[in-house]
Amino acid sequence: MNKKEDNEKRGVKGWIDGDETAHYMLRRISALRSTLLVPPLHRVPLRLGNVIEIFGPSPSAKTQILIQVAINCVLPKEWNRVRYGGFDHSVLFLDLDCRFDISRFSQMLTHRIMEGNAIGDCDKTLYDLCMQRFLYARCSNSFEFLQTLKSLHYRLKREKDHGVSVQLLLIDSIGAFHWVDRASMFLSLKEHNR
Repeated sequence: MNKKEDNEKRGVKGWIDGDETAHYMLRRISALRSTLLVPPLHRVPLRLGNVIEIFGPSPSAKTQILIQVAINCVLPKEWNRVRYGGFDHSVLFLDLDCRFDISRFSQMLTHRIMEGNAIGDCDKTLYDLCMQRFLYARCSNSFEFLQTLKSLHYRLKREKDHGVSVQLLLIDSIGAFHWVDRASMFLSLKEHNR
């Protein structure tokens, strides 16, 4: 076994055992990947298929972080000799609390494009390309969310057939229906007991 395989095996074993400190993990991972997330989350070792949960109190800018991550993903690495540092990938954003503001996303995307452009104007072609890469779905109850998840494979396959490969799935407010569903389950149990 060569040194690379040995290090990889040790890394996987450390991850499974859970005895690796966060400091060691961040130091080990930082050289392996480019940054998709905004600081301080850019040090999180994400790979294809990984799940990360961002949680906190209501005004802690969780949706703002998701928007920034989505913008980093839809922007190209380079456009007309201007480096944007994006990833040239599509994003699927599932909005469960129905409070996502597409105009805010548009403003932030426009600002990032203007920030990278030396003249300070927004390249309309680049803006349109980025907006095409941003796929959005709104679910207003748990049944719609379940239906969306069940049909996600077919939707992503259809997008891939059109040349759009979704690389990132963002779910905003995954606990949005928890209390409503819990209360409705309690009420239905109460009715059956009569």
